[in-house]
Amino acid sequence: MSIEGSFDSRALTNMNIALDRVCERTARGQEHLVRKRIAKQIIKCARNGKTTLGDLTAAGRRALIEIVSSAK
Repeated sequence: MSIEGSFDSRALTNMNIALDRVCERTARGQEHLVRKRIAKQIIKCARNGKTTLGDLTAAGRRALIEIVSSAK
């Protein structure tokens, strides 16, 4: 799924930074499936028009919380 044409360069940059920030906070942050689930929520947030770094990071953190909760 390519998202480059869907968002402007600032939104894409913020999305990448948000993903990196969220993933660096967990030991499992480099696992493909974890990053993918977090990225999906960040993309969903951006598609809803929320493209600030704060909004995108918050969406990623919520996804991480869901991942950790489901692993228990």
